[in-house]
Amino acid sequence: MPQRRTLLVLLAAAPLAGCGFHLRGAPEFAFSSLYLAPGGTSLNQPLIRTLQGAGGGLLLHTDPGQQAQAEVVLELFGEQRSRTVVGMTTAGQVRELQLGLSVHFRLRDQRGGVWIGDTRLARTEDVSYSESVSLAKESEEALLYRNMQMDLVQQIVRRLAAVKAPR
Repeated sequence: MPQRRTLLVLLAAAPLAGCGFHLRGAPEFAFSSLYLAPGGTSLNQPLIRTLQGAGGGLLLHTDPGQQAQAEVVLELFGEQRSRTVVGMTTAGQVRELQLGLSVHFRLRDQRGGVWIGDTRLARTEDVSYSESVSLAKESEEALLYRNMQMDLVQQIVRRLAAVKAPR
């Protein structure tokens, strides 16, 4: 019986071994140091934490006095939040909202070469709304905005890892 169980486990794991699946792992960047200006957007702190925890030997500079030491500069031009009514009841009350978050950024080197041109990333989420539980819905909206922020941060990090030096 134990041999049969072992055989079944091996047969179940065999397709995963052949499909090329592997964990993403730490990103590898084409640059060794990056300057991220402090302030600007609410994405700065999560982005700093994510880049510091990414590994891969990336040296992150956030002090304006260290900007000249960085190989590349990540410029976050701003973020924009939106809250749009997408559904109403027959009585004219809001039933559904669409929350949006977008960020605008660019990656350049110290000589002015553009590694990633002006880029805008955006996320939207639909959320139901009820006036009777408006306080709970405000908390839900704040949580959705945080989740969208973290998703945008992950997208930026993946783009930074995919970029190649300009020629």
